[in-house]
Amino acid sequence: MMIRPKISDKLLLACVIAFGLTLSSCHTTKKIKPQTHHTKVEHLHIGKPTKTQKRIIDEAMTWLGTPYKYAGAEKKKGTDCSGMVLRVYEKVTGESLPRNSAKQAEYCRSIKRTQVEPGDLVFFATGKDPDKISHVGIIIDDDHFIHASSSKGVVISDLTTNYYQRTFKKFGRVPGM
Repeated sequence: MMIRPKISDKLLLACVIAFGLTLSSCHTTKKIKPQTHHTKVEHLHIGKPTKTQKRIIDEAMTWLGTPYKYAGAEKKKGTDCSGMVLRVYEKVTGESLPRNSAKQAEYCRSIKRTQVEPGDLVFFATGKDPDKISHVGIIIDDDHFIHASSSKGVVISDLTTNYYQRTFKKFGRVPGM
């Protein structure tokens, strides 16, 4: 005589298997090295923006709520971080920036934390390689920047959060600014 499991037994078994797979997928033997080259982003002390810097920030603010779209660069339709930065600078200054964040970082002049002004760029290494720049945003005030988050679209974020502290690479200024 064959005993058929009830639906609730099947559901319980499925949950146990799923839970077991979840636990096993979280385990890793690879050790992650701490980043010894980490530069902490402290509270910035930036002054009042110039007219051009204000226009850069104002234009960037019009992108708030734009959904994230990899390789996109269209306000309200979809953009990634470098696409938004490219379009903001293009509209306000006429400056043509490179298309990706790593190339934008190379294009910009590196600046110290004490030199940061509104409208300057901030670069992060958010991918698998802790040394490769993969994200960019525009500084708007002492603690905040605007950027295209892959999970939230264009938003304002706090530079001093642990995540951005950990992934921060450098500040940059677009040539001619």
